[in-house]
Amino acid sequence: MPKVTYIEADGTEHVVDAPEGISAMEAALTNDVPGIDGDCGGQAACATCHVFVDPDWIERTGHADSEVELPMIELSEGVQDNSRLACQIKLTAALDGLILRMPEAQF
Repeated sequence: MPKVTYIEADGTEHVVDAPEGISAMEAALTNDVPGIDGDCGGQAACATCHVFVDPDWIERTGHADSEVELPMIELSEGVQDNSRLACQIKLTAALDGLILRMPEAQF
């Protein structure tokens, strides 16, 4: 079961164990992690699960898909090279220890 650390903009950490195969957004919602809204239910149709993948993990998660994720991410404030939609990060054993930081607000 992969362990994921979500870090709020103020530095508050939330460490959760999540089953493989679900998205990082689903893991956050299931574990009541504040700062991940997931308004579209994981369809990459909004950016309310915008996260910043820790630089040590970006090669394992991959960068945002240019056709699906980027158009939504670009609507967010504070976009960075390591911006992703948590709904598009599928959790696997290889992502055990993943660190995701959240922006101050989701839109």
